[in-house]
Amino acid sequence: MKKFDNFCKALANLRDIKNYNEPFDNVTTTGLVALYGICFEQSWKAMKEILEDQGYLEESLGSPRKVLQVAYRARMINDEELWVNALKARNNVAHAYNEAIALSIIKEAKDVYLEMFEDLKGTLENEWL
Repeated sequence: MKKFDNFCKALANLRDIKNYNEPFDNVTTTGLVALYGICFEQSWKAMKEILEDQGYLEESLGSPRKVLQVAYRARMINDEELWVNALKARNNVAHAYNEAIALSIIKEAKDVYLEMFEDLKGTLENEWL
């Protein structure tokens, strides 16, 4: 599936975040935040495509939040609150000019969200595709 393939490529790129440590220069900070934002975007779009393909059309799957709700009910993801927090971090990507916000996104991506994306990839490969 195209969206799943895009997600896998974005995740492969995001894995590089582990290779960087503070202090970051401006370009590195911006790039690492962008890698997170791209991976999140591709993850929810992959979930949406697979859910629709599997017949989850009873409700509109237009927004990331709605996709996360349906994915949780379908047991595609285990922790809805974690994913909602990841969505909030994605929404803050636009404010990454603020160093504190940018560093928070990078830290959460390294410490929490990378594993969350890895778990999703495994679940999709093993149970949905």
